[in-house]
Amino acid sequence: MARIAGVNIPTGKRVPIALTYIHGIGPKSAEGICVAVGIDLSRRVNELSDAEILAVREHIDANFTVEGDLRREVQMNIKGMMDIGSYRGLRHRRNLPVRGQRTHTNARTRKGPAKPIAGKKK
Repeated sequence: MARIAGVNIPTGKRVPIALTYIHGIGPKSAEGICVAVGIDLSRRVNELSDAEILAVREHIDANFTVEGDLRREVQMNIKGMMDIGSYRGLRHRRNLPVRGQRTHTNARTRKGPAKPIAGKKK
């Protein structure tokens, strides 16, 4: 098992697909990493040498914010919005949708299960 950025990436998959298992690396940046390091996109993780895995690991460390650091940065950004009292921060604080979705009928994922109101009938 290749371990990159604290994540065991699957060995049987192609390298760009396997790199997307790291939080903060999507399909586009995974392909960019492979091109920058010089790995063919059709190769699989179990075909890589230790030197190639090390090169990928060093490239990710130098150029990307991934995993725990990225999660911490996102949480700090959300906390900053809440502290300054921006609209997005208020929506985060009230645990409501942040990006303009309707809440009259939907948004059950953010709001939780529906709470019945006593005596309300159609």
